[in-house]
Amino acid sequence: IQNKKKPLINKSFAGLYPPGSTIKPIVAFSALENDVISPKKVVKCTGKIEMYGQIYHCWKEKGHGYMNMRSGIKQSCDIYFYEVSRRLGVDRLSITVKNFGLGKKVLDLYNEEKAGVVPNTEWKLNNIGSGWLLGETLISGIGQGYFQSTPIQLCLMMAQLANGGYEIKPRIIDDKYALQSTINSWRNEFTGGISSLKKLYRNQENIKFVLDALYGATNEPLGTSYRSRLTKPGYVFAGKTGTSQIRKISKEERKLKLKNKDLPYEKRDHALFTAFAPYKNPRYSISVVIEHGGSGSSGAAPIAK
Repeated sequence: IQNKKKPLINKSFAGLYPPGSTIKPIVAFSALENDVISPKKVVKCTGKIEMYGQIYHCWKEKGHGYMNMRSGIKQSCDIYFYEVSRRLGVDRLSITVKNFGLGKKVLDLYNEEKAGVVPNTEWKLNNIGSGWLLGETLISGIGQGYFQSTPIQLCLMMAQLANGGYEIKPRIIDDKYALQSTINSWRNEFTGGISSLKKLYRNQENIKFVLDALYGATNEPLGTSYRSRLTKPGYVFAGKTGTSQIRKISKEERKLKLKNKDLPYEKRDHALFTAFAPYKNPRYSISVVIEHGGSGSSGAAPIAK
C-alpha cells in the first residue's frame, strides 16, 4: 500500500495516462472526416513554432522538414499535428476520440475501472471554471494537456481502427463455458455480418489512409517503430508510438538537453505503444504502457514486438 509505484492497482483499466502520440492517428482521422485538411497539405517542421508569445516544441529538436499527413503520422511530427488540431478544434476532436473508446469505461464491470478524461470547451468550463485556450487545442492534438486514458481504452481505440472503423463491445472470457456462451451471443449479434455493426466513420477511405500510415510508421525507414518491425509473412504488424510528458519542461532543462535516463524516475516520460496484427486481416490489438519508461520507440514498441 505504501509503495509509490502502486502495485495493487489494476493499471490495465484503472491506471490513467496521457495518450501522447498514440492519439495522432485518431486526430488525423477526425480532421479528414471533418474536411478541415487535405492529406496532401504540407507543413514545414523546424522543431518549434511560436504562437502569442508561447513556444511549442516538436520532439525532434531540429525538426522533420516538410511533412504531409502520412509522413506526419509515420514520423510522429508534433508540429504537423499542432496545425491539424488548430484547424480541427478540440470539440470536434473530442467527439471522434470518444467514438473510438476514450473518455468512458470499456468493460464497466468493475468499480475500480476509470473513465479517463477527453477534454473539450464544455468540460473545462464545468470542471475548471475557465474558458478554453488555443494553446490547449494544440497540445491536445498530440495527446497531452488534460487528456487521461487507460491502457485498455488505447487498445480498444486501435482495435476499432484496425477492423475498418466498426464499434466493438469488449467482453472478458474467463472459462470454456463462458467462451462458448460468448461465441453463441456473437453469432446471434452478428448474423447481419459486418454491415450490422455500428460504423464509426463517414468515409471508410479515411480509415484506410490512417491504417496505411500506421503501416509506414512500423515497416518503413524513418517510421518511429521501424526498429521493432517483424518481417515474417503473417506476423507483420502496424502501430503507433507515444511518449507522454507528465510535466512542463523548463527552458533550462531544454538547454541542458537532459535525457530521460538522466532524470529522477518520477520525472521521466511514460512510454506507450499501440498496435494491431497481422496487418492484413487483423486479429489482435495491443497497448503497452511503461510508467516513466522514456520513449515509446525504445521502451514500449520492443515489448509489443
